Amino acid sequence: MKSVSTTVFIDRLRLLAEFRYRLRLFLLFSDEAALRSGLQPQQHQLLLQIAGAPHETVVTVGWVAERLGLRHNTAVELCNRCEESGLITRRQDTVDRRYVHLEVTHKGREVLHALSVDHARELNELAPRLMQTLTQLTKEWDDDEG
Repeated sequence: MKSVSTTVFIDRLRLLAEFRYRLRLFLLFSDEAALRSGLQPQQHQLLLQIAGAPHETVVTVGWVAERLGLRHNTAVELCNRCEESGLITRRQDTVDRRYVHLEVTHKGREVLHALSVDHARELNELAPRLMQTLTQLTKEWDDDEG
């Protein structure tokens, strides 16, 4: 790895700080939008992970725990709250009854759809600056490695 001048290092830190700031703006928007829709932010994230799981993915509590960065027992409690609110359902695996599949209900899909429209609108505002900053960051790192 090449030695990096202090000026270049500080410029990179500024870019990284800007990138983190832009991400934070989006995450704050997302949390506030969830709250306005009557969901806790983690409930929104759970619905998003379940509904947005890749095809052929078996969506279990363990899978969403890993995707959300939660401990298994915390994910179980989150699923309990979402199930009680009518946002998700659980279905036991027909082959291995230890596994429970998670699915978003009609009510959950409606809330998720409304939130997704709001998020798309917000991303249209934030994405250009976020992408510009990310492009500058990756160019800086590529220049250092090349």
